[in-house]
Amino acid sequence: QGTMAEKILVTGGAGYIGSHCVLELVEAGYVPVVIDNFHNAIRGADTLPESLRRVQQIVHQPILFQELDITNEVALQELFSKHHFSAVMHFAGLKAVGESVQKPLEYYRVNLTGTIRLLETMKAHGVRNIVFSSSATVYGDPKYLPLDENHPVGGCTNPYGKSKYFIEEMICDLCKAEKDWNAVLLRYFNPIGAHESGMIGEDPQGIPNNLMPYVAQVAVGRREFLSVFGNDYKTDDGTGVRDYIHVVDLAKGHIAALKKLKENCGCKIYNLGTGTGYSVLQMVRAMEKASGREIKYKITGRREGDVASCYANPALAECELGWKAAFGLDKMCEDLWRWQLQNPTGF
Repeated sequence: QGTMAEKILVTGGAGYIGSHCVLELVEAGYVPVVIDNFHNAIRGADTLPESLRRVQQIVHQPILFQELDITNEVALQELFSKHHFSAVMHFAGLKAVGESVQKPLEYYRVNLTGTIRLLETMKAHGVRNIVFSSSATVYGDPKYLPLDENHPVGGCTNPYGKSKYFIEEMICDLCKAEKDWNAVLLRYFNPIGAHESGMIGEDPQGIPNNLMPYVAQVAVGRREFLSVFGNDYKTDDGTGVRDYIHVVDLAKGHIAALKKLKENCGCKIYNLGTGTGYSVLQMVRAMEKASGREIKYKITGRREGDVASCYANPALAECELGWKAAFGLDKMCEDLWRWQLQNPTGF
């Protein structure tokens, strides 16, 4: 090709969502440069994270990777001197809701300081385009459903959600102050599933914090039963309702966001969800169907900070990004099950 392909810095690119986005970036003709500190990634051969080693196998081309912590200013400066990035996709951060309640300072240090250092380094090197991984947790307890982007934010129930909210505010303020900055903040709902090759997927270390990896581990026999936290919510079957989105759809949303930055869009915020809510028991049944196995569960007490229902109005992303989730629940569960079967103990 005549022009050099655009280099995109991907922070936290060895993680679950990051690795799927790296794959989509390559497929879309970009050159991802990945940094990760292995906090939530397994080491593979050749100094690469195992997730990215497998992405290389899928796309049949090498992935540029450097082990780096975003709180390390000096290392960031060096990296930006070495490469000419056209944009940054920022996934790096701590992400366990429960742990954030236990260790708030650590969450604020990594998520906030890390992002501030990243933004400062971008500014110093004239890189003014960013796509940020935010979360539906910024909405707090829903005042109305489905959640659109105008729903009040900031009433977050945990430090993880607050850190996402603070970063959103920081980036928006930066775009206001510096008119040549462009940012797309993506509020994820509940990403599940895996690439259809079954080679990459979510690999939680220890006890999974999220429902579906846990359900898959029960189905594969790695765990005895699922604890369902509460069946007395005001929902159809009493269990919590959430909006689940296929991780590949989510990754494609990031490619659409990169294109949006090209329009000098300023600061834009979009929900990435399907618009459909499913209860815990509906998810269990869908996974039983995909796996052909019984999934044992026990009803137990509600978990602190859990809301009854939460699902997206994704219309704005469809309208402004031209993006829409394409995969339904059966596909999400089939792809998750393939990943789980092929990798019963993860990477």
